[in-house]
Amino acid sequence: MNFVASPAALSRRTFLRGVGVTLALPMLEAMRPAFLRGANAEAPRRLVTIQTNQGIMPHLFFPAGEGRGYEVSPYLKILQPQRDNFTVFSGLSHPGVDGGHANELCFLTGAPHPAGAGFRNSVSVDQFAAERVGNDTRFQSLVLAASNAGDRSMSFNRAGTLIPPETSAARLYRTLFVQGSEKEIASRINDLRSGRSLLDSVRDRATRLENSVSAMDRTRLDQFFTSIRELEQQFVQTEAWENKQKPKVAMIEPKENKDPAQLMTRLRSMYDLIKLALETDSTRIVSLFIQPLGVLTEINGVSHETHSLTHHGNRPEMIEELQKIEEAQFHAFREFLGGLQSAADMGGPLLDRTAVLYGTCMGNANGHSNQNWPMLLAGGGFKHGQHLAFPAERNEPIGKLFVSLLQRLGIEADQFSSGKGSIRGLDLA
Repeated sequence: MNFVASPAALSRRTFLRGVGVTLALPMLEAMRPAFLRGANAEAPRRLVTIQTNQGIMPHLFFPAGEGRGYEVSPYLKILQPQRDNFTVFSGLSHPGVDGGHANELCFLTGAPHPAGAGFRNSVSVDQFAAERVGNDTRFQSLVLAASNAGDRSMSFNRAGTLIPPETSAARLYRTLFVQGSEKEIASRINDLRSGRSLLDSVRDRATRLENSVSAMDRTRLDQFFTSIRELEQQFVQTEAWENKQKPKVAMIEPKENKDPAQLMTRLRSMYDLIKLALETDSTRIVSLFIQPLGVLTEINGVSHETHSLTHHGNRPEMIEELQKIEEAQFHAFREFLGGLQSAADMGGPLLDRTAVLYGTCMGNANGHSNQNWPMLLAGGGFKHGQHLAFPAERNEPIGKLFVSLLQRLGIEADQFSSGKGSIRGLDLA
């Protein structure tokens, strides 16, 4: 008997979207820590993770030299105004993550062999963090994507299930900042309560199956029950936030933009909204998945599809065109960092309390290399302005960098994925 495929079965993804709780895991105001309510409150720490999944050409990213005296590469030159606010890494990868483009699934998880038969992902570091520090805000985390190819993200829950992203800046704006009418709020609360009742029914049906299925299916049911418990918590906490006023912001709602050629416009809108979400303490954990596919004609000089350009075969004309696409992303990223640097956060720059991880899932997309992933980390209160170079033939696990990020968030963690201990050379400011 296949419970999931039964006629009355509920699609979790459809259900999430239907009741609008994909992004929400807040707590009651009374549960907020005292430091958030006191006059001498300390600004909370935050984490933003960004993956561009079509690669970054390594010869244009990695700098010459090590330490603080490194020579900037063409891409890092774009970020030069923020040089003292970021660390660039070389010699990092996820051991066993060997799937080429499939590595995008493991950027935040480190789960091995993503292209293998029977692959099962694990929890992503953003969701691991959100479970521990995200309950003080309206949204436990934001899972976002600027993409031309469907609803893919890099965030996975404890069961290894992909969390569908928000891809529309207009919808995200309304979710964050538009307060519904009394009628709309009442309707939404009614939907949430109906959803809880429906979950009770679904759980009862699943429970009756436990004694009549195989051991493998029981494992799957355990994962299903975990998802149900997570949803129940979402419903309770989301209902508690429904009557609380959303923040007021000066930014006007962005126009809905579905033009695949205007990915960079959509990306900049997402960056603007991430900054506002952090400034208003609507969330402290954000993941942004960038998938620059198609022909991005809004970038001058681009006339070919992005993925085909990544397999340039060292042809100068293709490298030149791909460079324009990657440079456009670095320019947008520089603007994002500049916005965080200029935003005040309880006496200091927002960037000082926000760790921003930026990178890609392959060492070289041209050959689907699985070693030496281009990565950099900005902000977060670390000592920056340096190039940390690890052995090209024996990479350091990216999981160690994740441990450092988790610890900076105040989470007690000495291991994540294949990373045991924090990463060497990344010290606190």
